[in-house]
Amino acid sequence: MTINVVLVIIIGFAGGLAVGSGFVAFLAVLGIIPRLTQLTKTMKMIQHYEAAVVMGALAGALATLWDPVLQLTPLLLIPLGLASGIFIGMLAAALTEVLNVFPILAKRIGVDGKIAILLMAFVFGKVFGSLFQWIYFVNK
Repeated sequence: MTINVVLVIIIGFAGGLAVGSGFVAFLAVLGIIPRLTQLTKTMKMIQHYEAAVVMGALAGALATLWDPVLQLTPLLLIPLGLASGIFIGMLAAALTEVLNVFPILAKRIGVDGKIAILLMAFVFGKVFGSLFQWIYFVNK
């Protein structure tokens, strides 16, 4: 019995190291944090960005392990949802920027000079689709 527990601890720790290393490599390859500081002109605060990413990863890992039940009002959940959406959106935007998806797509569909309109179409489509899902499907 004790050997099983120790084995599960070792496997869990190794899995966590693998996933954490992959996450850090993903962020490093995409260059999200330096690019974000460059775009927002806040290079002096790069340590804060890095600390926020580490704390967010730790909080996510702890929330996964403990499965907390937060007794929050819906008004407090709105900023949490917005922060999560912003994070996922920025991660997806960084990935598409690195892979040059939008310029290639714009050339293929024939809107070379209107990439901003293409981006806004994606943004509004995502926002309206998410709102539709939450308004229509969540309470059913």
